[in-house]
Amino acid sequence: MTDTERTQPEAFYAQALSASLTVKDLQASVAWYRDVVGFAVDRRYERDGIPRAVALSAGAVQILLGQDDGAKRIKARGGTLESEPADTRWGVRMFRLQDPDGFKLVISATK
Repeated sequence: MTDTERTQPEAFYAQALSASLTVKDLQASVAWYRDVVGFAVDRRYERDGIPRAVALSAGAVQILLGQDDGAKRIKARGGTLESEPADTRWGVRMFRLQDPDGFKLVISATK
């Protein structure tokens, strides 16, 4: 095997795609993916009677839409935020955190 062959990545062959998206308005997002894009609702997930997520599919492609406040989830699991959620002048709501290796992450969503 030559040095060039060793550095070539393996062939990538995918047959399906699954994504999980956190949305700000679950019902509006479900309606858009269902009515505009053409996904079908597979399953609805509730907690304490409140809709929290919806699984959708179109052929082999699957999307899970969830409504959640990421900052609350991080704090509930013992994480520390470097900045609380705040609206910016660029029209996004964001917060900052740092992983155990010191990498800084910014989580943001449009308002």
